[in-house]
Amino acid sequence: MRTAVLSLGLALLCYLHAEAEELGAAGLDKSEIAGKWHIVALASDSESYLQKKDELKMAMATIAVLGEGDLKVSFAIPSPGGCKKRESIYKPTGVPGEFHSSDRGNKTVQVVDTDGKTYAVIFASRVKDGKTLHMLRLYSRTQEVSPEITTLFKTIAREKGFTDEMIKMLPRQEECSVDGA
Repeated sequence: MRTAVLSLGLALLCYLHAEAEELGAAGLDKSEIAGKWHIVALASDSESYLQKKDELKMAMATIAVLGEGDLKVSFAIPSPGGCKKRESIYKPTGVPGEFHSSDRGNKTVQVVDTDGKTYAVIFASRVKDGKTLHMLRLYSRTQEVSPEITTLFKTIAREKGFTDEMIKMLPRQEECSVDGA
């Protein structure tokens, strides 16, 4: 009897591990997360972010799945000097839903929550000048998100240690797009 219970427990553990590997973080399916996204909210502990957060507008990103599970992320970020476009390659770290890029500093991103279709919450950390900075982003397929998703983002941000002063819902913009990036 004891062996049967132990065997059943091990089988369940193996099944859950296989499910976690197949689904990734928060049910992440890389093919579903690919495509165009609006970055509609941010939370960060970066001093430069906190100084400039009231000037920020909604950015855009396009995610493409490459071979070996890499992600190519193209950003279009509105700024006073015009539309800045950047591109980074993120490689899987071996942790489901987590990726790393050495472009412009060491960055690690993790998909914290997503439905794979309409929104994704991404937690990023980056080492800059010997200090680790953290940012939480809310990605949406549209420029508007439901009050439930906004509340979810703010809840996750607070759980990650961000204060209300660090959280910013970004205003819409039309002048900066990933199209043609």
